[in-house]
Amino acid sequence: MRTVLLSIAIVSLLAAEPGGAEPSQQQAREAMHKAVNFFREHAAADGGYVYQLSADLSKREGEGKVGPTTAWIQPPATPAVGNAYLDAFRICGDAILLEAAKETANALIRGQLRSGGWDNMIEFDPEMRKKYAYLVDGRTGNKLRNTTTFDDDKSQSVIRFLMQLDRELKFQDAGLHEAVVYALDAVLKSQYACGAWPQRYSEFPDAAEGQAKKASLPKTWSRTYPGATYGGFYTLNDNTMSDLIVTMLDAWEVYGDQRYLKAAESGGDFFLLAQLPEPQPGWAQQYDHDMHPAWARKFEPPAITGGESQGVMRTLMLLYRRTAGHIQDGERFLEPLPPAIEYYRRSLLPDGRLARFYELESNRPLYFTKDYRLTYQADDLPTHYGFIVSAKLDAIAAEMTRIRQTPIDKLWSRQSVRPSRKSTSLAKKVQQLIGELDSRGAWVEPGRLRYHGQDDPTRQVIRSDSFAKNLQVLASWVAASQ
Repeated sequence: MRTVLLSIAIVSLLAAEPGGAEPSQQQAREAMHKAVNFFREHAAADGGYVYQLSADLSKREGEGKVGPTTAWIQPPATPAVGNAYLDAFRICGDAILLEAAKETANALIRGQLRSGGWDNMIEFDPEMRKKYAYLVDGRTGNKLRNTTTFDDDKSQSVIRFLMQLDRELKFQDAGLHEAVVYALDAVLKSQYACGAWPQRYSEFPDAAEGQAKKASLPKTWSRTYPGATYGGFYTLNDNTMSDLIVTMLDAWEVYGDQRYLKAAESGGDFFLLAQLPEPQPGWAQQYDHDMHPAWARKFEPPAITGGESQGVMRTLMLLYRRTAGHIQDGERFLEPLPPAIEYYRRSLLPDGRLARFYELESNRPLYFTKDYRLTYQADDLPTHYGFIVSAKLDAIAAEMTRIRQTPIDKLWSRQSVRPSRKSTSLAKKVQQLIGELDSRGAWVEPGRLRYHGQDDPTRQVIRSDSFAKNLQVLASWVAASQ
């Protein structure tokens, strides 16, 4: 899964049923404080968060069941909630929000590993922490878990949040700043010579490891899952490298360090190398060090991907826009797009969507049965994974056209907080949220806990992503009413 970036400006809001007079600024502020206090005191584990918890607070889960002393990393958990606090503070300036953002950052710092990044979760129980090489704890040893993961925007989302908070605090919090710099240095050290990054790592690659070479098709490939380790492969799956490139661009913007710009540029150059030759000029989910498409999990074969490839194209356009005028020959990042767009248009399924996987050479759509046998048929698919994805080719082509028609000095500008404005729809939404807040300060909604089994009776949940969205709405009303 990718990090969901919460918009600072509420562009549109669903209308709710009229609930009386327009809410006052005080009512919105009190509701915001009540919600934030509840979330910090009852939904958090030492300042960290999970995806959702049962309404009675007895059960918690991220991408799996967790206990009361565990926080989850992958958005919409801890870094996403921290971003919500920070964005809301930037909107309305309420001190409680900055306090909450700093508390969340401190929790994340306690989860930073000696390898520089973050694992899937943070353990706060003293006994459980002994199993991890947490940087702040100072423990060393080969048996300690010290694996930084970039999968699903985990470490990247943490770094981006901590960077933004560091900037907001004018780089005056020494502990926060040191944690960010340490993490960014680790991202640089974990980048292969060819510009790619692994999905995860415990040790940095040698400087010469992973030399640049053009991607090509393997002479043969196994149609059955080999069970090989893939963490060190060059990984595009789940937009891993795209998220890293964006993180490096953000770091360059925040700190002005040219090393981060160079890392982002090198990541883009890897995408150019990774584009496969005609007649299939797309990208694979992951590559081995021979630059051949490779197996990852048992339902991710060597193939051309219709999913992540669209993310690659968007990232190349973003890279061009954000670096225009700062690097030489930046237009090279746009060159792979026309042949790729044409190829994927030729590969559309009858319903206008794309297969997640296309067979090497034949270009036939590939699927899996529920018992994970490779097949050309899409009538017995596992339900936990998207084997058919939407096609955004027209939007990608339109964006490329706009880029080519835009002067270089207009391609990118730093986004800033927009003034919040009152509207009837915003007033109705705020009134609705105030009314839905329970006596504790929780927004409870219908739902089930995904990882607690089919027999789990939970039908009311508290979700981190809902809290984050609702917080932005209340902060916008407080700002608009000032």
